[in-house]
Amino acid sequence: MLFVFMFLGNRVIHSTVSYDKKAILINGQRRILISGSIHYPRSTPEMWEDLITKAKDGGLDVIDTYVFWNVHEPSPGNYNFEGRYDLVRFMKTVQKAGLYAHLRIGPYVCAEWNFGGFPVWLKYVPGISFRTDNEPFKRAMQGFTEKIVELMKSNNLFESQGGPIILSQIENEYGKESKMLGQVGYDYVSWAANMAVGLKTGVPWVMCKEDDAPDPVINTCNGFYCDVFNPNKPYKPLMWTEAWSGWFTEFGGPIYQRPVQDLAFAIAKFIQRGGSFVNYYMFHGGTNFGRSAGGPFITTSYDYDAPLDEYGLPRQPKYSHLKELHKAIKLCEHALVSSDATVTSLGPFQQAHVYYPKHGSCAAFLSNYDSNSAVKVLFNNRHYNLPPWSVSILPDCTNVAFNTAKVGAQTSHMEMIPSNAEIYSWESYNEDIDAEDDRSTMTADGLLEQLNVTRDVTDYLWYKTSVNVDPSESSLRGGESPTLILESLGHAVHVFINGHLVGSQYGTRKDRRFTFVQKVDLQAGVNRIALLSVAVGLQNVGGHFETWNTGIMGPVAIHGLDQGKIDLTWQKWNYQVGLRGESMNLASPTATSSVEWMASSLAVQKPQPLMWHKGYFNAPEGDAPLGLDLASMGKGQVWINGQSIGRYWTNYAKGDCHGCSYTGQFKPPKCQLGCGEPTQRWYHVPRSWLKPTGNLLVLFEELGGDPTRVSLAKRSLSTVCAQVSEYHPDIRNWEIQSSVENKKSQEVHRPKVHLHCGQDQYISSIKFASFGTPLGTCGDLKQGPCHAPSSYSVIEKNCVGKQRCAVVISNANFEQDPCPNVLKRLSVEAVCSPMSS
Repeated sequence: MLFVFMFLGNRVIHSTVSYDKKAILINGQRRILISGSIHYPRSTPEMWEDLITKAKDGGLDVIDTYVFWNVHEPSPGNYNFEGRYDLVRFMKTVQKAGLYAHLRIGPYVCAEWNFGGFPVWLKYVPGISFRTDNEPFKRAMQGFTEKIVELMKSNNLFESQGGPIILSQIENEYGKESKMLGQVGYDYVSWAANMAVGLKTGVPWVMCKEDDAPDPVINTCNGFYCDVFNPNKPYKPLMWTEAWSGWFTEFGGPIYQRPVQDLAFAIAKFIQRGGSFVNYYMFHGGTNFGRSAGGPFITTSYDYDAPLDEYGLPRQPKYSHLKELHKAIKLCEHALVSSDATVTSLGPFQQAHVYYPKHGSCAAFLSNYDSNSAVKVLFNNRHYNLPPWSVSILPDCTNVAFNTAKVGAQTSHMEMIPSNAEIYSWESYNEDIDAEDDRSTMTADGLLEQLNVTRDVTDYLWYKTSVNVDPSESSLRGGESPTLILESLGHAVHVFINGHLVGSQYGTRKDRRFTFVQKVDLQAGVNRIALLSVAVGLQNVGGHFETWNTGIMGPVAIHGLDQGKIDLTWQKWNYQVGLRGESMNLASPTATSSVEWMASSLAVQKPQPLMWHKGYFNAPEGDAPLGLDLASMGKGQVWINGQSIGRYWTNYAKGDCHGCSYTGQFKPPKCQLGCGEPTQRWYHVPRSWLKPTGNLLVLFEELGGDPTRVSLAKRSLSTVCAQVSEYHPDIRNWEIQSSVENKKSQEVHRPKVHLHCGQDQYISSIKFASFGTPLGTCGDLKQGPCHAPSSYSVIEKNCVGKQRCAVVISNANFEQDPCPNVLKRLSVEAVCSPMSS
């Protein structure tokens, strides 16, 4: 899309944004809009321009982002719009790229974000009840919404002011709760809609997953598929605000991936029945830096199997296949917005959606919903082969510009390559369990809810008490040891008795309550019991989640002593908020403290829990994205130069990694990877957080681990694969050189296989090449029964030593036809290597 700002003197010509039943209208022109979610706090300002440029190059018209209340108003009336939270800078970067923006204010966002995006102080507003017809909540929500709208207006960022914002969202996925609450829920929805519209932004407002969104707010769809969705009024356009490109990951779970063929199929199905706005959630997922991940148990990586990976690099073939889809859709734009579809049956599971505008050529979508079989269909007196679970797009009702199941884009294999950055001068410090900071301690009878005590300034809360054991106790003389039993609504607990770790226990995202049961050794007299309750991100979804408890809520008891059960639940407990190392700010490069660090070589001889580790490193050469390898560690948090990378946890993935077919309805359990491996091993280190030398790395380790084996690596392409079929009369592989505006003549080219390595890389060798009927997939390709002997030499001649290459697929190019009357394809796997400096 070419987006032009026109100036008369110093005045920007303002655009109008409206809608009708067909589409969003910008200056009266209906548009098919392709959007992608990029969340500004999940990357860095230094990454924004590159991410947005790649999104534009991938065929996007719109950048979508939530607005995160908790980072912008960390305490009532105190606002933060600096650094990663500089929303104005992000919007201006979108504008500079010539793209539109969709600002999803919420301010509830869900988003696997801590507390759903709400600031924790909101929970303590007197009389408040979240997301309902409650005056304290509505007053706070309106105040923040007005703050954001006024900030955008003061910077002329709405399209009506000449800015990029063409849409705004109020609330988020409220429909289920609205129905559960009945009239109260509907009253709240009506209030939220009226409040938002009353802010007079000059652009339409939307509500996603809200069937009863009142006029003029547009209700929209979120999901893996939205081809059966309809807006609640016939004069509203068909909009899809979250087309899920993958799925989020939780510690201890597998990695979920969505095949690009299925994602493209879902998008094409939505467009073919009149959809005019599609947003990928996510287009770049990014990183949950610091303690921003909600859930709980959501990983620090928010990669989401997005077209741009966590590090901002194109994920192939997803990125390029979707780019080709967007091109094909844009070729149909005039027909789609100018007419309604005529639907005809082409078979039991096959349909044609055809658009016949009054002026201009028609466009057609040929669909095969069969998940098992390819079929040949007759359309307009021509035969077309449709793979299973696919849509073919014909911008002129004759030639196939794109088929969702035929992936011509190369597949890229990314690897973490060891860098030249050695981490040196490792030192360690053992967190003092018995030390107390008077500023963060308190005493109370009974067990206190964790969030009420910590106000989420830290993941950690100590619960400390003691128990007396009579010297005559039989367990002290060889009898059976007593059992400590405690129940927790926290996410994790580490149990210490007399300063020694006796065990740990964890909940799950689905079951927050867990029970710790373990035999313990007690001594005669006073025994110190210290329970470290650990949060792993606050709840981000659910009815009135502000009322949900966390922490050790009890009961806590010791069973099996001679005197019987000792219930500790209601006795006096001492509470310490956070860690001593946190209060001394050990993660900061400028911190000064009296801590006596020891050489880590001594500390790791016998790994201890609750250890702080620090080391130094110089920035690796080049500009490749960086990842920290924490496979040698257990569980904790990590900082670089005082900036929090996030939580880490070497928790091994449990799942069913049985392979994956793109055909058939997709759900996350269908396509799992990484079973038996750490859910997350690599942690993104932004280049902008580093200085050339002397970078400080700090780890807080809860369980144990060996920091001396931590390393820094570069994320880089290792191999690329491509597979393209030769031309065949029934399987058209057309490259159409045309546009809606100028209607250039169409030109048919023979198919080519394209290979390209990353920046500052070249194709160093060909690992596999076969023109014929090769077998397997990228990384495991094999020659089939038909193979042209010249395959390797042809590819090597055309590609080795180059950063990118293209090879025409024809019998002549490979000297002879290796198997006449057989449809052949060329499969290639090439090795990418760094260019020498």
